[in-house]
Amino acid sequence: MTNQELIRWSQQIQALTQNGMAYTTNPFDQQRYQQMRKIAEEMMAAATGAELNEVISVFEAQAGYATPKMDVRGVIFKENKILMVKEILDNGNWTLPGGWVDINEPLSQAAEREVREEAGMIVKARKLAAVYDRNLHGHPPYAFHAYKLFMLCDLIAEATPDPLETEDPTFFDADHLPKLSLARVTQEEIQRMFVHLNNPDLPTEFD
Repeated sequence: MTNQELIRWSQQIQALTQNGMAYTTNPFDQQRYQQMRKIAEEMMAAATGAELNEVISVFEAQAGYATPKMDVRGVIFKENKILMVKEILDNGNWTLPGGWVDINEPLSQAAEREVREEAGMIVKARKLAAVYDRNLHGHPPYAFHAYKLFMLCDLIAEATPDPLETEDPTFFDADHLPKLSLARVTQEEIQRMFVHLNNPDLPTEFD
């Protein structure tokens, strides 16, 4: 048994309990689902090394029908180089600008907003290059199931970056990438974006 398997089972149990608690009106079933969630919390804490109380707080905050989270990344090229930003909160590792899609926010606007906030660039979303299952592309373990959406964007102008999360927006070529923030982006994903740059007619990738 690996930690990755424990995390996957914990995710599935947590989702099942969240769904059950959203729909059942039977108090005894509610109690059973709470007991199942406790098992999921203990599995997640054991697999990740996180404090159990932290896991409990995260899991208890989830309500309604469980669905994957969506993380959008803006992909901007200039002179065959890709724009990346340094993560202040992740030991100075690098990523494509991006973050969670907000409720009631169109995907294109989410990508454009994240790029402006994190890289100080005004861009126009042009093409959804890829929708990747986070569990299948080399990212480290995460408590919830998520999709990574990569949006090719055209650079319009520069603005002012948000200093709270990222810094040093820089363009890198494919052979000289910096140390990556693997929780957010992997080398495989970035290399696929260069493939899209060189083959603009490629369809959107998925899974």
